[in-house]
Amino acid sequence: MLKSMTSFGRGVAVGVNYKLTVELKSVNNRYLEVVAHIPRLLLFLDPLIKTQVAQAAARGKVDVFVQLENIGEQTPKLRVDKALAAAYLQAAKELAASLKMPLNVKLTMRNLVAMPGLITLAPAEEATEAQQAELTEVLSRALSEALVAFVSMRELEGGRLQVDLLTRAKQVSGMVANIEQLAEQVVADYQNKLLARIGELLPANIALDEARLVNEVAYFADRACINEELVRLKSHLLQLEELLQKEEPVGRKLDFLLQEINREVNTIGSKANYLAINQLVIEAKSELEKIREQVQNLE
Repeated sequence: MLKSMTSFGRGVAVGVNYKLTVELKSVNNRYLEVVAHIPRLLLFLDPLIKTQVAQAAARGKVDVFVQLENIGEQTPKLRVDKALAAAYLQAAKELAASLKMPLNVKLTMRNLVAMPGLITLAPAEEATEAQQAELTEVLSRALSEALVAFVSMRELEGGRLQVDLLTRAKQVSGMVANIEQLAEQVVADYQNKLLARIGELLPANIALDEARLVNEVAYFADRACINEELVRLKSHLLQLEELLQKEEPVGRKLDFLLQEINREVNTIGSKANYLAINQLVIEAKSELEKIREQVQNLE
């Protein structure tokens, strides 16, 4: 089944000491790009996140947001900035000297705690081995849950795109069939118009040079022949419908194939030099552009 590159998924898992919430958001991208937005404590899990996402997505820019919540009993660690305390004391001395006031060096615990930034909660820089084991297991569960929803949404949107693209591809095939029928009339119409024009301009007493007429018509027929382009175009359109029903990612193949289809359609429009065909070419190019835009969303 085709998959869209735009999707969202969310998963939550709870362990003994940690609760993790994982959210996945993806948009179109030429290749797979996974960007993990995670707390410092979980940096060691960045490779695991990218590996699991790569198993579920082949293309797209995937942002992974991980929220960490401590739910177990943990002893908080405080950090005292001794250099900041010395700076506060030096500033107090300078202020007292400038005001010519005696410096009261008697400090209470309330004074110390009140000093901004002097005592702060130290963040956990690295997880212990036991913490890493728990975080790995909890994250894996949360990420797996998020990926199930993520892939499901990709497949759902991909299915909708598949129906639309197949419908448009069949419409283009119908236009090509009409062009093929009209191509049989191009030379005959040209010959009739040429004869009518000659009849208007050539005096009645002058005989028509049949050989020159045949050469002119033959030259036009060779220049306006679009048989080869039609054969290639029908083959490309058949490939297009086959690719749209594949199970594996086909976005890049479709990009290339649509370039080839457009090239053949443009060549037909320039060679045929026939109003009815040119009108169909314009309609086909319009549908192909819509197909190209939709294909940009496919994995």
